[in-house]
Amino acid sequence: MRKVPVRLALLSCFLLLPTLQAGDWPGWRGPTGQGFADEKDLPVTWGGKDQENVLWKVVLPGVEAKGKLDHNQASPIVYQDRVFVSMVYWPADKTPKDQPEHVVACYAVGDGKKFWETTVPPGPWLLTDLRGGYSAPTPTTDGERIYVLFGSSVLAALDFEGKLVWRKEVAPYAWDVAIGTSPVVHGDLVYVLADGTKPALSRLIAYDKKSGEVKWEQKRPTANFSHSTPLVHTANGKTQLIVAASNAIQGLDPADGKVLWTCANPGDVTTPVQGAGLIYCDSARGGPGLAVDPTGAGDVAKTHVKWQTPKIPEGFYSSPVVLGDYLYRPYAPGLLRCLKVGTGEQVYQERLPAGLANHASPIITADGRIYFASGGKSAVVQAGPEFKVLAVNDLGDPSQASPAAAHGKLFIKGGKHLYCIGKK
Repeated sequence: MRKVPVRLALLSCFLLLPTLQAGDWPGWRGPTGQGFADEKDLPVTWGGKDQENVLWKVVLPGVEAKGKLDHNQASPIVYQDRVFVSMVYWPADKTPKDQPEHVVACYAVGDGKKFWETTVPPGPWLLTDLRGGYSAPTPTTDGERIYVLFGSSVLAALDFEGKLVWRKEVAPYAWDVAIGTSPVVHGDLVYVLADGTKPALSRLIAYDKKSGEVKWEQKRPTANFSHSTPLVHTANGKTQLIVAASNAIQGLDPADGKVLWTCANPGDVTTPVQGAGLIYCDSARGGPGLAVDPTGAGDVAKTHVKWQTPKIPEGFYSSPVVLGDYLYRPYAPGLLRCLKVGTGEQVYQERLPAGLANHASPIITADGRIYFASGGKSAVVQAGPEFKVLAVNDLGDPSQASPAAAHGKLFIKGGKHLYCIGKK
């Protein structure tokens, strides 16, 4: 049930503007979709016995209800004075053989007080294989609505008071063991990459963000399943959706989803990043990494591939980050590789502190710090050509969710609590 505190009604006259503000973290991997935070001087140490630099923590939905929790990999998002999270859990009277509760909750950035909690009716897919769970997709917002995709194959939009504006079942579907992609907002559309195990059903779907109406679907008959989230990128003055498909990295036209260029390469888990005018992508399932010039057309494998990495081992399911001349990619078994983004030349390969969450993607800040942060073991590494671990932290609340950085704070969704990290 939706719970909206009375004091929120008193704030209804101060409607949020639809334009994203500097410092917000509006969706998967932040405002750029690449894990870059325009932040400086965030804390490097937190937690411990004295809860150092933990400004507040709140119990997450599902924990409050004493339910059985899903994996809850979805990351928090931040818009102005609000933090949004999605959660999935089974109430005490249900088992994992039943559809779980799908919940979106909103908290105050300043003190963690809950504004509201809304339940979204589940979609048509009842998972029998729970390895990936129902809660991998991260919500996104345009400042007017929050758009959330759940693993039961349902997409929903809520307003900033927690009211369900629209709900659409994503069907037909042929997802892999879970839905790993997150929704992406661009212009008046919400995009869902619905590549599945049956290529005949694979497609990119564009929804009208105000009504939820399907504006168009572009079939992708050569694409198998993918857990990657499209990246909005501009090349030669033209916007593209960069997609890591199961068998290729591609640039799609956001107006209709048609393929502008394609290059064979496995890349079905990680989110692409860009640097030095190139798009880099690899697959956490193993295989090489590839840097492609996105200005080509058609099959660009022989003309626009600028460099390639050796095979990356399977098992570290996070995405890379780029800052300046360097690309940083964690991979199994707990190693960090630093490459020159323009040439692919390896700068170093070093071992990260043991115990980091291998599904949580790092973020990188404008002042050159890489945060491998989660509710459990975390590390902060100095960016640049020399490997240096600045700190190792542990909140004791393990999770696979990636962090968000906004308004001078770090927001971490643990297994049971949501944390706000900032300098005290």
